[in-house]
Amino acid sequence: MNKRELHDNTALVLIDVQKAFDDTEYWGPRDNPDAEENIAALIDAWQTSGRPVVFVRHDSPKPGSPLRPGHSGNDFKDFVEERRGKGTGPELFVTKTVNSAFYGTPDLREWFEAQGIRQFVVTGIQTNMCAETTARMGGNLGYEVLFALDATHTFDLTGPQGLRLTAQELARATAVNLQGGGFAEVVTTAELVAAAKG
Repeated sequence: MNKRELHDNTALVLIDVQKAFDDTEYWGPRDNPDAEENIAALIDAWQTSGRPVVFVRHDSPKPGSPLRPGHSGNDFKDFVEERRGKGTGPELFVTKTVNSAFYGTPDLREWFEAQGIRQFVVTGIQTNMCAETTARMGGNLGYEVLFALDATHTFDLTGPQGLRLTAQELARATAVNLQGGGFAEVVTTAELVAAAKG
């Protein structure tokens, strides 16, 4: 990581790694088929090193959303649920109804301050939605944010006047927005795992 060292209490923030995102009929084509494997590797590295892990779940208020509470899609993916509570470091479970994990319950910023956390890693789903929003807000709040781009994924998206971007294009835009805009440093899973072990 260009000689960067992780803090002993650098937090891993897992954004919305939920079963609903396996429904490609609902979401459409996705990118980065290695995202889940990389997310699992980060959780394992963080739990082994005793660093804090934050599990964030999106509880959509929209009646038809596959992410709504009470729907099977609201649950964490099995590989994430199986790892909850298995680390030796602090762990937090946050629920939210909007994009940023900083607008969830319990209050993420308060928890970070209580734990003395100044650096955190963002991973999860979707790259350009809740993951990017959380990273941007973290940067605005003065945290050192590391964005594990290859441990995220997103879906093709249509915007105004039929403008459509592929998931890969959206992911590249997120990387440029975050690092070019000074919100976060874009890093790889391999770099983070190596740093966590170091």
